Amino acid sequence: MELLHTDKKNNVLNAMINIIDRERKNIIKANQQDLDAFNKDDQALYDRLVVNEAKVDGMIQAIKEVRDQEDPVGATISDMTLDSGLQITNKTAPFGTIMIIYESRPDVTIEAAVLAFKANNKILLKGGKEAINSNLILEKCWHEALEENGLTKDWIRLLHLKREETQEFLRNPTEKIDLIVPRGGERLIKFVKDHASCAVLISGRGNNFLYVSKLADWEKAIKVIINAKTDKISGCNALDNVLIDKNISDYEAKVEELQKTLNHVGVSLVVDKKIGQILKDETQIPSEDTWYEEFLAMKLLVAEVDGLEEAIKMINKYSGGHSSSILTENNEEAATFMEQIDSAAVYHNASTRFTDGGQMGVGAELAISTDKLHHRGPLGLKQLVTNKYYVFGDGHVRV
Repeated sequence: MELLHTDKKNNVLNAMINIIDRERKNIIKANQQDLDAFNKDDQALYDRLVVNEAKVDGMIQAIKEVRDQEDPVGATISDMTLDSGLQITNKTAPFGTIMIIYESRPDVTIEAAVLAFKANNKILLKGGKEAINSNLILEKCWHEALEENGLTKDWIRLLHLKREETQEFLRNPTEKIDLIVPRGGERLIKFVKDHASCAVLISGRGNNFLYVSKLADWEKAIKVIINAKTDKISGCNALDNVLIDKNISDYEAKVEELQKTLNHVGVSLVVDKKIGQILKDETQIPSEDTWYEEFLAMKLLVAEVDGLEEAIKMINKYSGGHSSSILTENNEEAATFMEQIDSAAVYHNASTRFTDGGQMGVGAELAISTDKLHHRGPLGLKQLVTNKYYVFGDGHVRV
């Protein structure tokens, strides 16, 4: 694969900024076709599909942020000269060709592509059929920016494949694929893992937890829970489960207050048997499977635990490994929670909604990885490279 000079890549991104701004009305018009054809019953998916003036501004801002970041390719990781005289330099290098499979969100067509391209990777975009018109016009914008700068369209391509064709492509790709990133729900992730023949980096589901300790500031806890649950229900960083320590003062009164506050903002509850003895009108958990769900809706599971140890055990058993938070005024307790919870992001007295590239200082993100190799958390520009060893000798042979 050709290594592009940083200036060449940034020139493409500058062109793309101008093209998107010029085409914003046509982009929104194309998106409206997708919205008109969409079944609004799935509110979370519908929310992800929407492209308005603010979303277009966000696309432009994402490109600017990536353009202004340092080129991640060719950075020296280590450099040493051995006793043998061999000089060994380890540098960052592109993956090659990345494929991303995603549902609904047209802004991924911008963010994924700008990150992959700046890191000198080619990218294959497999968006959902529900966003076809939005993605087509965004691909057209990319191709104009590439060709304007003397580059071929194959750096950024939208794949037009049906489900069965995608299965076959994953099993027997017609070109070399170095990495696949499925960005979506459990079914999509399983689909890719079952059929892919190359490396897969999991962009996991949410199913995020928050534990309210007996040492929590209750007003602070209410504020954080409401934000984490209601700020954006379609986000993979939205809250799904709240565990309340039964040893907190005025326990029953606080559980009833939480119910009243959540109901007031339109959140429905599902509760375990112990909380159900307090909130007798709420639906109880129908089966253990509910603990594993990512709701993507105005719905929250509330359960009782007896202390920090039980909370940690439950979270590590049921969570998606995405984001977990503890509400406590005790720093030692918070440290224990954060060290022992097996999630990509752990929080002390903060909403899970901050698990986002932009919010965590990474900038635009390809996805939130719940894998442990090669990176966990927001996949930003610096994470879209691998490494390569350069070994310099003078007729060296191994004996």
